[in-house]
Formats: sequence, C-alpha cells, structure tokens
Amino acid sequence: MGHRCFWDDEKRTYVRDGRAPIPEKETTSQIMSAIKGKNTYPEKKLKQALRRDGVKGFRSHLKTLPGVPDICYPVKKFAIFVNGCFWHRCPKCKLKLPKSHTVYWQKKFARNVNRDKKNLKMLAKMGWKSKTIWECEIKKDVAGVVSKIKRTLKIRA
Repeated sequence: MGHRCFWDDEKRTYVRDGRAPIPEKETTSQIMSAIKGKNTYPEKKLKQALRRDGVKGFRSHLKTLPGVPDICYPVKKFAIFVNGCFWHRCPKCKLKLPKSHTVYWQKKFARNVNRDKKNLKMLAKMGWKSKTIWECEIKKDVAGVVSKIKRTLKIRA
C-alpha cells in the first residue's frame, strides 16, 4: 500500500491522490497521512513488554497470513492484531465519528471492521488462534495484556 499523500519538496506543496475527501484544514490532511499502519507506538510498546517478560519467538507482520498480524507466534499458530481504537472502532472506547465527511468515515470504518472480521475467520479456518489487542488496553495495562498472551500461549508467569 503506497502513500496516499506526500509533501513535494520541489513544488513546496502537499500532494493528495484523491481517495479520501479533502479535509477542511490542510493540517488535518498532513496529520492523517502521517499515521502509520505498522510499527505503531502501541505495537512497539507491546513488543517491548513481551521481550522484557521473556515471551520471545514472535514474528512481526507475517505477510503470508490474512490481515498481516502485527505479532505472531508461528510455532504456536497464534496471531495478535494491535488495533488502533479510532481506525478499528474499539467497542470499549466508543469514539465519535469525525464531524466532517461523516458518510465517508462511516463507510471507511465499516470496511475496516468487516475486513478485520473476515481476516480473523480466515485465520481460524487455517487453524490459527488470534487475539485482538486494543490500543487503549496497552495504554492502561500493558503488563495485564502480556499476562493474557502468556496464558493463551500457556507460558508460566
């Protein structure tokens, strides 16, 4: 997946590719395009906590699996998705929709949620277990999240 927007240094302009509606403020577009899809802060924080707690042996972003899980344990056939609360519509946070271009965002979020469900089903058909960890869970209690993962992997505390 390529960049949707980029800063053209030669022309000193911000270039869009037209897939998303044009935000009312240019800074909004720049902020949104800077959001990463992998190696996000919550993902890095969880990986760091897993290593610190001795839960090693994971692979990151295994492209051969549906949905390209953020963290997976191929030997145990266990995949972890670290989902951002905003983009994947966390059921715990119940975040509001953006105020502008509401219809676009409703459709966008519905596609994200449906794609997530489809990927989890495909993994299950392949014999993999999976877990979705929400950004807010990592922020509140990363040690608790690591404990849940250890229980799932049947690793002693």
